[in-house]
Amino acid sequence: MTRALITGAAGFIGSHLTEACLAKGWEVTAIDSLTTYYSPSAKVANASVFAKSANVNYLEQDLLDLDLRALVDSVDHVFHLAAQAGVRASWGQSFDVYTQLNVTTHQRLLEAAREASHLRSFVFASSSSVYGDAEAMPTTEDQILLPLSPYGATKALGEHLNYLYFRSYSVPVLNLRYFSVFGPRQRPDMAFYRAFEASLHGQDFFLNGDGSQTRDFTFVGDVVDATLLGAENGEPGRSYNVGGGGNISMNDALALVRDLTGGPRVRRRPFQRGDARDTSADVSRATEELGFTPKWSVADGLAAQAEWHRSRER
Repeated sequence: MTRALITGAAGFIGSHLTEACLAKGWEVTAIDSLTTYYSPSAKVANASVFAKSANVNYLEQDLLDLDLRALVDSVDHVFHLAAQAGVRASWGQSFDVYTQLNVTTHQRLLEAAREASHLRSFVFASSSSVYGDAEAMPTTEDQILLPLSPYGATKALGEHLNYLYFRSYSVPVLNLRYFSVFGPRQRPDMAFYRAFEASLHGQDFFLNGDGSQTRDFTFVGDVVDATLLGAENGEPGRSYNVGGGGNISMNDALALVRDLTGGPRVRRRPFQRGDARDTSADVSRATEELGFTPKWSVADGLAAQAEWHRSRER
């Protein structure tokens, strides 16, 4: 039986990935420390969809408190999704949290992987934030990494650490650069979550900038598909963009939200430091090497997320 270790398993993407691995008949060690970047109760709800499965060992613990070498040595695939998220929150004194959770913890996990005897893949959840304001769009994986935020810098450093352990110890690591993931269970600080909640509760939605900025929004189901394909087909030492196949302005995306919910009222505030102006993923490498093709349009994905928000209200 295939065995997987998933860090950040109770998070937005991690909970979907854990479900998908269990659906494949895999055994999963799922780990989440329930950090307080957003309400741990949301993660508890996410974990409830898999925590009672007979094939899962769910640990609510900090990675640094565990015997990582024993855990990694017992699995075929590591999916490292645990991280302190958030571009705007990563400035100032809070950067210490980002270095601890996104760099030190990552390095300890790589150390554990360097002598693992059965490890077939180590998949690292990176981010489009590593590109910053990319020099060309759609952006290929060969673009220079010029992140605009401390958060993006920790993800870029994570990729460099991966290369070191791949080069020196042949750890079968690969980077998946996720682009603006959305869908059911999205984090409460993310734009679509806030927009849907504002719509359902008659509140204002605060938009950073004038709304002309564009994003390559990627539905969480497509992200999970790409992540599993990366584990099975990815070439160690490589980076792969995971995007939705096109980009859309925030104004147009909010128009789709309004079509689904009748709202929200939009209030504008200044563009935030650390945010890229536009993002667009060239996914041809992931298509050719992993077999990944995004299936969800932004409109269909937003409809699924809208239903999830309504179901929480019910």
